[in-house]
Amino acid sequence: DIASSQLEALWADAAAADGRMVVAVPGYMSTAQLGLFLGICRELGIPVAAMVDAAVAATRRQYRGATTVHVDVSLHSTLLTKMVSGHQAQVDTAAVVADAGVFSLYDAWIKAIAEIFVQQSRFDPLHTAETEQMLLDRLPGWLAQAAAGKTVPLHIEYQDVVHDAEIESIALTAAAAPVYQRVVSQLRTLCRAAETPALQLTDRAASLPGLPEMLKARAGGEVFVLEAAATARGLAARCRNFEPSEQVSLIRQLPWDQSAVDVEVEPLAGNGRRPTHVLYENTAFRINGTPLLFGTQDGGGRFVELAQDMPGVSRKHCSLQDDNGQCVVRDFSRYGTYLNGHRISDSAVLAAGDNLRIGTPGFELRLIRVENGDGP
Repeated sequence: DIASSQLEALWADAAAADGRMVVAVPGYMSTAQLGLFLGICRELGIPVAAMVDAAVAATRRQYRGATTVHVDVSLHSTLLTKMVSGHQAQVDTAAVVADAGVFSLYDAWIKAIAEIFVQQSRFDPLHTAETEQMLLDRLPGWLAQAAAGKTVPLHIEYQDVVHDAEIESIALTAAAAPVYQRVVSQLRTLCRAAETPALQLTDRAASLPGLPEMLKARAGGEVFVLEAAATARGLAARCRNFEPSEQVSLIRQLPWDQSAVDVEVEPLAGNGRRPTHVLYENTAFRINGTPLLFGTQDGGGRFVELAQDMPGVSRKHCSLQDDNGQCVVRDFSRYGTYLNGHRISDSAVLAAGDNLRIGTPGFELRLIRVENGDGP
């Protein structure tokens, strides 16, 4: 009933402009939810001309020399959509990072700001619902200031008493780091080792303090920030000829309508984070130009034999190798190799501190960097 009421009000404002509705669908929407949405539209007499994947709607140009990954942040999740490298905007793979949305980030930032108030003014804004709401209301403005400067002045007036504090912008990034790291972990498994990501961020995602910088530093490639309402603009520009129909399907590809951009290829992980060894059962194996294979049946060469009674392990499961200055894992199995909890797509670049899992519950491999007085 709430969704129906909201939709009816939106349509009442917009119907005079065109007389039909084109819908951008975020990646977290299920088939059942879309069916319910169309049922509500039909009940309200709203003519739906098309439903288009939101990432496709927003992607209007080709990033030559790179693999496009669209990044958006919703209330409860972050949406990552990898595009096919072809002649139009087309979905390849989509991933939803749960509990990594605005709700989780705002919760982390409010707690960090409240702690600063307690430390600097001995005032706890979380003590009452009224002052907690004040934090929530002022947070967007504070985040905008964090994006523009190194410090953010904080000010709350409650019961005729003024409370002032100051927080460093980097502290807000640090508070959000656990959430951002989950996004980075998922992103790194979407792109293969040889692919350079062109990270296309919505203006909402780009406005989150420290997120664009962390994505670029940890995943490599280049960051491109879309203009406000880019998804709606992309729909309006490319869906003019769509007409309402009884059969509405989800469109996952549209032609580009803006000029292409050339992307300079960059490594996904620099030498400062490149692992030198992999640690398995208290033994460190050096990673070099010769593939180090893991599996249940010794196939010759550098091979680490795993127990055959572990489910989900192939005879030749995966390999680690120093390739072009990067540490690359390649998956040969039918069961999958998992990087920091996420299944990789064919291959991935590794960094010191990463964990690989093979099998279920599995063998764990930890990537480490060993240094001595002469360097790694």
